[in-house]
Parts: sequence; structure tokens; C-alpha cells
Amino acid sequence: MNNHNIETHPIEPFFPKGATILMLGSFPPPKTRWKMDFFYPNLQNDMWRIFGLVFFEDKNYFLTKNLKSFNESLIRSFLTAKGIAMWDSAMKVRRLSDNASDKFLEVVESINLKETLKTLPKCKTIALTGQKAVDTLMGILNFKEPEVGGFSQADYLKIYRMPSSSRAYPKPVEDKVAVYKKMFKDIGLI
Repeated sequence: MNNHNIETHPIEPFFPKGATILMLGSFPPPKTRWKMDFFYPNLQNDMWRIFGLVFFEDKNYFLTKNLKSFNESLIRSFLTAKGIAMWDSAMKVRRLSDNASDKFLEVVESINLKETLKTLPKCKTIALTGQKAVDTLMGILNFKEPEVGGFSQADYLKIYRMPSSSRAYPKPVEDKVAVYKKMFKDIGLI
């Protein structure tokens, strides 16, 4: 295999001081799909709508007034206030198709979880936001794969398996919201 089509993660990790939870996705979509320079930047991804519904009962809470982009500064402020860190499980990937689908991502280099957790000393929870993130982390940590919405224990970490916020994941957004809301209640952020 050649190396010219290997992509390196283009976003800096978001580690607010005192973060107690680390949300790990897989890898950002191609830059052409971005509406902001932050995690879950694709307008077709429902993560920020899920957060809006979970915390504010408003799916458009984190969108700009014209609903055509995300309000990145509002998202960053909110995550900082709640102590929610964001990063991804893959640092380098090869896209096997020119789209945002995880099933066409080959992980070339995974997250250095040990180093990441050193920068997040209060983090006791990891939320994996899709199957690719689960598979990648299982290659690093020894834990039993939880059911969607459930969690497993790995040393001092509680590892939740959350539904993907991608619209390709076949569940209504309301069902995803219920699962995220339960997790955030369980860990005391609601």
C-alpha cells in the first residue's frame, strides 16, 4: 500500500481543564463537508442536535441563526463548562471511499490513550460514539464490548457505547437523544 492517501487527524484535541468525560469518535469527514473547524463538523451529523435536545430541549440550540452552520464558540463554551473533552480514536486513516462513512475508514494509527488520559487526570468516563471507535479502542484497552447505551468497566474507566450521531445509523434522533440523556444523567452532568 502507498502512503500518499493516508490522512492525519486535522483537528486539535479539545481537553477543557477538569474534564470528567472524554467523547471519542472515529475520524472527521472530508474537509469539504465541514461547517466549522471542530468535532462533528458535518451539518448532516446530528451530534450537536442531540446535545441541544439533551441539555436544552432545542435541536437547533448549537446551530447558527440561519441553521446552515454550527455555532462553534457556543459549543466550545458549553463543553468547557460541562467538562466534556472531545477527541477521536483514529489519528491516521486511509479512506477507502470518498465519503464520511466509518465503514470505509482503515485506521492506520490509533489514539495514544495512555498519553491522552495523562492530560485528563479527572476523566473517569469515555463515551465511544460509534462502532469504529469501539473497535479501535478495543484494540488498545481490555474491556467487554457494551451494548449500545450500556457501559463496561476497564480499570478505573467507565466506557459507554453510544449510538452514532451519523444519519447513516438507522435510529431516529429522538431514540439517540434518550440514550445520550441517560448517560449524561448517570455521570452527573444533567
